[in-house]
Amino acid sequence: MTEGIAPFIVPGLAEPAKTWFKTFGDFSTNSTPLIVLHGGPGACHDYLLPLTDLNVPLVFYDQIGNGLSTHLPEKNGDEEFWSVDLFKDELDNLIGYLGLKDRPIDIYGHSWGGMLAAEWAVTESSSNLRRLIISNSLASMDTWRIGMDSLKAQLPSCIREVLDEAEKTENFTGPAYNNAIEYFYKRHLSLARPWPAPEVEAALNWFATDGTTYETMYGPSELYITGNLRNWTIIPELHKIKVPTLLINADMDEAQDVTMQPFSDNIKDSKWIKMKNAAHFSHVDKREEYIQHVQSFLI
Repeated sequence: MTEGIAPFIVPGLAEPAKTWFKTFGDFSTNSTPLIVLHGGPGACHDYLLPLTDLNVPLVFYDQIGNGLSTHLPEKNGDEEFWSVDLFKDELDNLIGYLGLKDRPIDIYGHSWGGMLAAEWAVTESSSNLRRLIISNSLASMDTWRIGMDSLKAQLPSCIREVLDEAEKTENFTGPAYNNAIEYFYKRHLSLARPWPAPEVEAALNWFATDGTTYETMYGPSELYITGNLRNWTIIPELHKIKVPTLLINADMDEAQDVTMQPFSDNIKDSKWIKMKNAAHFSHVDKREEYIQHVQSFLI
């Protein structure tokens, strides 16, 4: 296991930003390294550490603005700065820093990380990409909303009323809202009990510590999307992904089938696994089964 910092030059910043990373496994073998892209934006790498069960070299990192990497709270609300291109450039920079540009690599993205993985996979930078995993993610924000709205409609009316009132007043604080969003999370973020599982707690704690990227790019609430990703779609570009691609979601997932379907429809060499009795953190809810699916795909 090795930890390090990759300097990342960002236009407009006086000093290079720092991308914190951690590697597991032996990179001197012929095994293909798997680079892990966390969700959020802002959930950080910790919640994906169950992937260390995989028998492959692994690279985890915290994306800029988050976790153990450079924080830029003064950029909160700056939609021009917090662009998808920024995070694609950071990934390119990290791959170069680790000396992985000239060898095959695999990419794993969860939730927002899956969006970023797909965005990167359609660029010329991905010429050394061997396999791609898009997990519990979305092909467009419009299809994501359809899925999330359907989940919300199935909530008890007393919970829906609190969530609707929060959106109406744009006040996402207070005991009533916190209880309502926790009810939603327990159904669709993770089914692991006792609640919260350590991985869930880690992600939620990072959001609470610094919400800069999440609030700017996604919004003030999981169910209220106002950030600069609000009209995002990768669907017109998906045909460019030619590598074998594994798609994963679950029956109780925030990432409902409607938002995963375009990946399956447009990536020719794709395999879609729909897990049962699991939610958005499928890798936590059904850890052993999940790892088996990923491991067998990477062999």
